[in-house]
Amino acid sequence: MALNEMKKLHHFFFFFLIVFLLLLIFPHNSFASSSLNVTKYRQVSSLRLARIEKHLKKINKPSVLTVQSPDGDIIDCVHKRKQPAFDHPLLKNHKIQRVPSEMARAKMEKREWVREMNNSRDGGLGGRDWQIWHQNGVRCPKGTVPIRRSTVHDVLRAKSLYHFGKKQRAQLPLARHRPDAPDIVSGNGHEHAILYTQPSQEIYGAKATINVWDPSVEAVNEFSLSQIWVLSGSFEGADLNSIEAGWQVSPELYGDSRPRLFTYWTSDSYQATGCYNLLCSGFVQTNSRIAIGAAISPISADTGNQYDITILVWKDPKVGNWWMSFGENTLVGYWPAELFTHLADRATMVEWGGEVVNSRPNGEHTSTQMGSGHFADDGFGKSSYFRNLEIVDSDNSLSSVQDISTLAENSNCYNIKSSYNSEWGTHFYYGGPGKNPLCP
Repeated sequence: MALNEMKKLHHFFFFFLIVFLLLLIFPHNSFASSSLNVTKYRQVSSLRLARIEKHLKKINKPSVLTVQSPDGDIIDCVHKRKQPAFDHPLLKNHKIQRVPSEMARAKMEKREWVREMNNSRDGGLGGRDWQIWHQNGVRCPKGTVPIRRSTVHDVLRAKSLYHFGKKQRAQLPLARHRPDAPDIVSGNGHEHAILYTQPSQEIYGAKATINVWDPSVEAVNEFSLSQIWVLSGSFEGADLNSIEAGWQVSPELYGDSRPRLFTYWTSDSYQATGCYNLLCSGFVQTNSRIAIGAAISPISADTGNQYDITILVWKDPKVGNWWMSFGENTLVGYWPAELFTHLADRATMVEWGGEVVNSRPNGEHTSTQMGSGHFADDGFGKSSYFRNLEIVDSDNSLSSVQDISTLAENSNCYNIKSSYNSEWGTHFYYGGPGKNPLCP
């Protein structure tokens, strides 16, 4: 009898241990409600788990304060001098630039932009509570920066530890001057609806106000994003420099289907350098209130209130670092000039627009939406938009972008329609539903 009781106790202990390990690997926020199953279990060897934990220890810096977000995210308030940026070998002795030498400025006094619908006048997400982690009222102390904590499960969703937090070379912006560009003919799955400047210009920054939605993403390894690309170098070689910022829905990267503020950079065509957000060394954050990679709230509603974010990226005319601001001149941080080759001097092209991954689940075009999921022709309140597109010139002045082109590889799936008026300057509507009778 005692032997049977010991066996039962042993089985109970073994079961409890398995449950504990599963909870350790798949934290509670991974089971958040979603149309996608982002928690598919797969066995993890002790060696691989050890490598993952070593990497997480490197990027999850010790915190002064930890904030539990209502959506399950954990935000660590890290001393600004302990942030991941300074693990970069080129930044070992880098002195933090507290503020830029000057902001990019408008050439003329700007009008107060007028909304097309009365119920959207409160739509600018420049206020205090535009990220979900703000909602519990806790803030990071001055002198710290908020960093979204990465988990074992975040890494396990990636193709490998090496690929975690990185884009693949297939995600290069389109070499649109080549009609046979690989992104167009090879079916690698990346589809765009973008507006872009003519190549070989001298550009020192870009700005736009970007409408925020929560597009549906069909497969875990797909994403939908809306962003600005600031580019220099060759599309065909291995030296393309890119600075990127906007919002994205990426179940693989974040474990849910919420739109999140993101940044990216690379100095070698996405081969070995750069990453999303603060998942590697490079970007120097200076703001104590904005968590890059955190969910955005509220978001736009079909025929309802429209919400947007304003992003400006520009090169400091004296120091040379590339700064990013959010909303009305709220400084987020900067990409040090040391990170780049071509962008250490200037940009030669800017792109604005949407991108999705089409992995062709079940052998058909994905139903992953771009923007709001509506085509451009559906207009305000339904279609997603970019408005007030501007570039920064060599005089550090902002002006509405003029010499432009648009591109959508498959307009039956996602399209774009640009225009100009005195309220929204150069702007465009874009997006689409993906799979539909004309997009099989």
